[in-house]
Amino acid sequence: MATLYELLDQYCPDGVAYKALGELGDFYGGLTGKSKEDFKDGNAKFITYMNVYSNPALKIDVNDTVKVAPGERQNCVQYGDVLFTGSSETPDECGMSSVLTERTDEKLYLNSFCMGFRLRDLSQFEPGFLKHLFRSHELRKQIGKTASGVTRFNVSKEKMRKVKIPVPPIEVQREIVRILDNFTELTAELTAELTARKKQYEYYRDHLLSFSTHGGGVPRVKLRDIATEIFRGAGIRRDEVTEEGIPCVRYGEIYTTYNTWFDSCVSHTKLEYVPSPKYFEHGDILFAITGESVEDIAKSVAYVGHDRCLAGGDIVVMKHNQNPRYLAHVLSTSFAREQKSKGKVKSKVVHSNVPSIERIEIPLPPLDVQERYANVLDNFETICNDLNIGLPAEIEARKKQYEFYRDLLLTFMETGSTISDRQTDRQTDRQTDRQAEIALLHYVFGVIEITIQEAIVSLNTGLNPRQNFKLNEAGSDLPYVTGKDIYDNKINVSERTDRINQQTVNLINRRARIENGDVMFVSTGTGTVGRMAIVENYENNWAVSETMFMLKPDQSIIDPKYLMYCLTATQTKQQYEPKISKGSVPHLKVSDLLKVRIPLPAKKKQLALVGILDRFDTLCNDISEGLPAEIDARQKQYEYYRDRLLTFKEG
Repeated sequence: MATLYELLDQYCPDGVAYKALGELGDFYGGLTGKSKEDFKDGNAKFITYMNVYSNPALKIDVNDTVKVAPGERQNCVQYGDVLFTGSSETPDECGMSSVLTERTDEKLYLNSFCMGFRLRDLSQFEPGFLKHLFRSHELRKQIGKTASGVTRFNVSKEKMRKVKIPVPPIEVQREIVRILDNFTELTAELTAELTARKKQYEYYRDHLLSFSTHGGGVPRVKLRDIATEIFRGAGIRRDEVTEEGIPCVRYGEIYTTYNTWFDSCVSHTKLEYVPSPKYFEHGDILFAITGESVEDIAKSVAYVGHDRCLAGGDIVVMKHNQNPRYLAHVLSTSFAREQKSKGKVKSKVVHSNVPSIERIEIPLPPLDVQERYANVLDNFETICNDLNIGLPAEIEARKKQYEFYRDLLLTFMETGSTISDRQTDRQTDRQTDRQAEIALLHYVFGVIEITIQEAIVSLNTGLNPRQNFKLNEAGSDLPYVTGKDIYDNKINVSERTDRINQQTVNLINRRARIENGDVMFVSTGTGTVGRMAIVENYENNWAVSETMFMLKPDQSIIDPKYLMYCLTATQTKQQYEPKISKGSVPHLKVSDLLKVRIPLPAKKKQLALVGILDRFDTLCNDISEGLPAEIDARQKQYEYYRDRLLTFKEG
């Protein structure tokens, strides 16, 4: 099977065309003219907002229905269509995409809060490719810029038409889909296992908390019988959430952020934003009384922290004298959820209220039994939900790995542009293992470009004697290496080399930190800037001046000698030599050197190139192996092949 790099080289050696969505297809709207009555006992399936928001590939096995009369003109979703959420509370969450990747004869309608995009020529794209593409970092950045608003943000169709996407050949698309689907399939398997584990937990939780095996000795009470106070919170808008201030909870966070109980708030606000503040405290139970599904309405959490916090709108707070963790667990059981779900439906938003919550009935054992049950269920829940252990941790890692690879694979060289800048952005954005990143880059593109900053672990310098020590004092017999001592890519200590003592060497090396494998680069001096050598067999027996950059290569990705050869190549010098200051003492800034770009093939290829260049170097510099008359010609030949070998075709 051809690698993606080979396919790119075969089908689009000059890059990939980018086209605006408006050039490729047309947008359409969702359901129109529907009332809440139309969503009761419907005769046709429709795609919900959450289906689009949550699934890169649309789920079509759904139970959501709407009434559609015969001959009624409504848009249906078709194979290959890309669906987008139309609005959200933040611009980052607007325009979340989902693609219909399955063929179906069943009519599927789209909710009114989303919009669809249909390609005029579906043969240009694999739907599976679009599934990954529109969730990629680059596309999400573009789509986020199409939204505007204050408290709620809406996507502009006009701006969406200007969003540009790559149009690689179908063969390239299919290979990308194959690679990325392998990641998502593994994640799906792990998620299925975790789901099974959670169902097991829910089974045991419901069984334990039914008290069915205990002779019916546990009384059942309604929440109003144990509530010492119950009240609604006060509204806190998203734009009123601050970095610091009074801790607070907004109702949506009960669904998305907190599990069964929590001890600290993720959000804060200012008191002046809440004219009639409503506080909750340690032990209180919080209910979200607005939601998007009947099954999830009135989800509850217990607060076990010790701050006094603000409750946002659409939250009901219940105070009591029971074990809060026990109440949180029992209110999550299936029999409690069934009672909560008797809320009122308005359009597709579900509401509950204080009287409905007060009527919920639960078993209530003594406080000591509540504590024991809470401890058991806490431990079980931790195993299932804690992102620091077990399957959830692995799933989270797999998702991050997939996102990195997805963004990397979907970054193409645009026709007439270059790959390298985008590539570097991806590397900076992601905190994935560096060797794995580079290996993937090599797999996809063969040879990549990186900056000197990306090729090294650190850059250090020596010290200036003017303020720190004296040269050539009595008893000083160790070399103090400066630019004049570096030539022919070697350190050449001679009688002209200044001398220092061991104490000064130790002082300088606390800063320079010289180690074997470091690349020495002369940064200052008339006629010496750009000279370099590699440190070999170092035993803390010499030191360097402040005019020397000590580059520590990241040897997991680059060979030190390869780095040095790259820095001596003509195409590299053309990048930094114009930046050398033209003053009385020429100087190259650290920042200018770090920005220099060099080609980076795989490590094996680097070593092979170094071997070739070493042999040329020997022939050029060892007079005993060649006639003096040939040295100049050999030198030119070496420079020619060096520059040719280190010039790679951009993929």
